[in-house]
Amino acid sequence: MLDLISIFAAAAIAGVLVSLLGQPVLLGYLIAGLIIGPFGLNLIQEYDQVQIVAELGVTFLLFTLGVEFSFSELQKVKNIAIGGGGLQIILTIGITLILSLTVGLVTTIPEGILLGELITLSSTAVVLKILIERNEIATLHGQVMLGILIVQDLALGLILAIMPALNKPVEEISIAVGIALVKILIFGLVAVAIGKWIIPRILRLLAKTESKELFLLGVVAICLGIALVTGALGLSTEMGAFVAGLMISEVEYSDQTLAYVEPIRDICVAAFFVSIGILINPIFLWQNLPVILALVTFVLVAKTVIITPLVLLFRYPLKSAIIAGLGLAQIGEFSFVLAKEGKKYALISENLYLLILGATAVTLALTPFIFRGIPIIFAGAKAIPGIRDLLAKADVPLDVAENLPYQNHIIVCGYGQVGSNIVKLFQERNYPVLVIDESEQRIQQLREAKIPYIYGNPASEAVLEKAQISAARGMAITLPDSMSTRLCLKRSLAFNPELDLVVRANDEEDIELLYQMGAKEVVQPEFEASLELSTHLFIGLGFPATGVQQNIQQIRQSRYASLRGDRSLAEIAQELQAATRTMGSKWYPLPDDSPLIGKTLEKAYLRRLTGATLIAIIRSNQEKIDYPTSETMINQGDNLLLVGDSDELAAFEQLAQGKVKILPQDNDSSLLVLVPENSLIIGKTLKELKIDERFGVSIQGIRRSGKYIRFPDGDNQIKAKDQLLVFGQLNKITGFTQFISEVNSEKRE
Repeated sequence: MLDLISIFAAAAIAGVLVSLLGQPVLLGYLIAGLIIGPFGLNLIQEYDQVQIVAELGVTFLLFTLGVEFSFSELQKVKNIAIGGGGLQIILTIGITLILSLTVGLVTTIPEGILLGELITLSSTAVVLKILIERNEIATLHGQVMLGILIVQDLALGLILAIMPALNKPVEEISIAVGIALVKILIFGLVAVAIGKWIIPRILRLLAKTESKELFLLGVVAICLGIALVTGALGLSTEMGAFVAGLMISEVEYSDQTLAYVEPIRDICVAAFFVSIGILINPIFLWQNLPVILALVTFVLVAKTVIITPLVLLFRYPLKSAIIAGLGLAQIGEFSFVLAKEGKKYALISENLYLLILGATAVTLALTPFIFRGIPIIFAGAKAIPGIRDLLAKADVPLDVAENLPYQNHIIVCGYGQVGSNIVKLFQERNYPVLVIDESEQRIQQLREAKIPYIYGNPASEAVLEKAQISAARGMAITLPDSMSTRLCLKRSLAFNPELDLVVRANDEEDIELLYQMGAKEVVQPEFEASLELSTHLFIGLGFPATGVQQNIQQIRQSRYASLRGDRSLAEIAQELQAATRTMGSKWYPLPDDSPLIGKTLEKAYLRRLTGATLIAIIRSNQEKIDYPTSETMINQGDNLLLVGDSDELAAFEQLAQGKVKILPQDNDSSLLVLVPENSLIIGKTLKELKIDERFGVSIQGIRRSGKYIRFPDGDNQIKAKDQLLVFGQLNKITGFTQFISEVNSEKRE
């Protein structure tokens, strides 16, 4: 009992401390285990008790995963899960076997195979926890990772079944594999039957008691009972827990089950990570540091290099493939189970066992930092011209419907529940709508419904250009993750600054930032549900409907300020720090002679001219303004926090230093003007056209086939289908537009 108290107390204290330092809680659990373990304060006397709770944590984790990840969800990723996951296991084992024998890390083929099996498994517990915390379960890369992880977990039973035969002739290995496959098939058929006819009846009976305790006990009994059956069959108990969750996911009590089991899961999972920390021997790690670092490097590089191309092979976007490769580049918790079994059958030496233990702990501790660093990696890669071009080319549309609308249409990014409802409402009014999505299953639904679609990344410039965004009337962004939402918003407004753009905020913290980045309207689903429920109740109580609606509208116009409550400056600063971590950002001290001084943000046209977004200002007197409004004035001595890629930040620096030849005036308007084919100005340079002298307008940008030329000089030639960012008085812009619309009659003929 004292051991368990020590574990949970240490986990709570260390978790709080690392959380206050802005680090992943998982790291705190590992440190807690290291401190209370035999190589620290030695507070644990009976490790077997700890191990039981830890195994319960993994069991409940996979059970809840099964409850959340229903059969219908599994259908979405079945190809990459079965095909990609299976190939990843085979390739990882094969490459590890060859390299480990070559460098002398192992001396026999069975030992090399077992090492490959240990390395091939990634961490369901760690990756799932991170995806939940980052709200990325529903993202494309999240689904890909979960699909591969599930196949790895299912393969654990097969690996355990053939392990006793690894030192025996090939015939015995084949027999062991065959027996394991038969067991899995029989278990699967029985599980489907039980899940369809027995489990729903049991849950209804438990629900009728109206006792939370009895319902929870019944669910836990189902989970552990099925896990024990799989263990008795020689398969993994974890696989049984996952299948038990899948059974419950298809009945009406799945949400209730999840709500009851999650607290137990979280406590036991914490014990699991502490138990890993207990096993870490820092002295052994230090004495074998070069070997462990080499093994960790091999795992990170090899699994990324294997998984990324496999995901690409199944026609997923490059960005999703890279995130999946990096996210699964660790040794998983089930490798401890395999390693122990390997020692039991004398397939692995004590030294290699300790090396694997140390490498596993290091990769698990590194995983949260890798996830945090993924946006930084992408931002850095985009700053390198060759890699940036490669990423841009990889983000081309994978498939395009034949019936695309090309003008005055609405674009919906993301065809989930919200996106599909928006499409349905517009179709009922026969209004042209176009959907962009990167899920093969959703694209197939769009094909069958004959809804215009583009299969690709909604944040890709090539995809947005194909969607004719510059001619669209509006856009709704309903993507499942914040990073893609921000990037899609930013790039959409670069194509069409006047676009009527409404965005779904995944998190409360995103609301102000999305408005700051140019969204016309930001909708937060939880707040909207609160407003609609309150409206109904107020009217039912006899409050005047007009007054209630006015009050609700005021709350919306205030960006849900009253619902979000008063936030301290420290909370806002922390929110900003978290947001800018996933985007390129820079603090820029404004030069004393900058032409931006004295201008409001509205009249400075920062986003339109440079693409960068200003999200915070520190005045010369140290006053800080987070999320400045369009009326905020830029003053001398300001320090500006800007968000943008390297080109956008460089363009802002050029503007702030007064290196732009002609600056927009306070009374100017701006418009993106398309150069028609056969226009008289095609092939002529800006110097030859003398646009500023003849028409009194200035061209501050040229968008051309996915490229954007900011502040073009006089030597830039105009090409057909260029989009010119024109500044000037509205009547003068109209005159210039009419001029470039005149076509060359000879070319026309």
